[in-house]
Amino acid sequence: MPFARPIFDRVREQEQPRTPVGAAALIGWTALSVVLPGAAHLRAGWKRTGYALLGAYAVVLAVVGAVAVNADAHLAGRALNWLGLITFVTAAAGVAWFALVIHSFVVLRPQGLPRAAQIATGVVAGTLSVAVALPFAMAAQFVSESERTIDKIFAAPAGPLFPVVPGGRLAASDPWGGRDRINVLLLGGDWGNDRTGMRTDSVNVASVDVHTGNTVLLGLPRNLEHVPFPPGSPMARRFPTGFTLPESRPGWRDDLLFGVWQYAEDHPELFGGRRHMGAETLKQTVGYILGIRIDWYTLVNIWGFAKIIDALGGLVLTVDSDIVYGKYNEGLIPAGTRRLSGADALWFARSRTNTDDYTRMRRQRCVYSALLNQANPATVLSRFTQIAAATRKILRTDIPRSMLEELVPLAVKAKNARVTSVQFMPPLISTSAPDWAQIRLLTANAIQKSSAPKRRGAKRAPMTPGAPSPIGEGCTAV
Repeated sequence: MPFARPIFDRVREQEQPRTPVGAAALIGWTALSVVLPGAAHLRAGWKRTGYALLGAYAVVLAVVGAVAVNADAHLAGRALNWLGLITFVTAAAGVAWFALVIHSFVVLRPQGLPRAAQIATGVVAGTLSVAVALPFAMAAQFVSESERTIDKIFAAPAGPLFPVVPGGRLAASDPWGGRDRINVLLLGGDWGNDRTGMRTDSVNVASVDVHTGNTVLLGLPRNLEHVPFPPGSPMARRFPTGFTLPESRPGWRDDLLFGVWQYAEDHPELFGGRRHMGAETLKQTVGYILGIRIDWYTLVNIWGFAKIIDALGGLVLTVDSDIVYGKYNEGLIPAGTRRLSGADALWFARSRTNTDDYTRMRRQRCVYSALLNQANPATVLSRFTQIAAATRKILRTDIPRSMLEELVPLAVKAKNARVTSVQFMPPLISTSAPDWAQIRLLTANAIQKSSAPKRRGAKRAPMTPGAPSPIGEGCTAV
């Protein structure tokens, strides 16, 4: 059929290169197609395919550019709901780029080269295709691992969001129910298969202004005595004059603040048979002590931090004085600036030898600060799988996954805002006879100062007992 000849000629023209391609040029055009999809196809005469690839690539670049320009913390928070889709798209993009490199190589007709050149160019093209796909595969693995970690940690039921406070400014776009602050209980515990029960050795509350990100960290000593409970609560009915128990053995007391969680866990009969009431009981107790409402808690296994620290390659700390540790004082961390392993960093934070709880609290804050400051992105990415696996084992929280969309931008805001700290320890507060009214007053004052807008040009106020202090004051983290 004569009329079909022009069609066949056009197809033949599209499918065959107009001039032979040498080995070096073939590799060059294949490599160019990695950053400019369709270039090799145009060289090979596949014009429609080449232009289609270039057009699609331009659209993708435009979309990615628009997203990058308009990206903010709110988008990052929403992206946590799309991790499964992001994993799929990233993996699919890796497969597509792999296929693109291979097809770019094939359309340039390497079979026209000598056999040795075919083998050499084939090896190079194969290596190039794998190298192109590898970053996509790694990114998909990171995202998938992140999704597993988030699903494991933030597994609490979503439930209703914040109820509207009296006089609150509820709006459709307000996830906080008209509230100005959220309060999160930050706990450090020491549970494990080789330990009986769990003690909350580190008790802090982060009170964050949802509008400015200004944060107050409120620290309570683990050894507070005669802890009061909210009126009408099961613990208040059992201990109307405060948390008091006989010594479990000579000189050993479990009726301090650190023992509230475990006591509630061990006595479900107080709660009508409901089990695992330790977290809720401690949230209510700490909230009552401070005179605020605790919204959520996070509990970190302090000993599990050692695995994360080791995965990061250790922590560099300036040890002010020799730290002796161990059951028989057999361990020693010498004074000076040094890189500590995970075990040494935890002993540095927790040793009780020749020290008191308040010095330990300062050392613990130092370790937390160093961990945040020294966890650089390159190290985290290179050891992401180990860090994620360790995190899943050491962290508990009742923050629902649905709130992460709002908490991520709030955390970014708080990072660049004012952070102050009030530590309720002697001589400010006696642990054996705490002034609960004074604790509530200091808390209210600290929150009020944190909520007030900062005056431009205002000088830093001198430190006074009970005044909010900058976080990290006296810290020896490098």
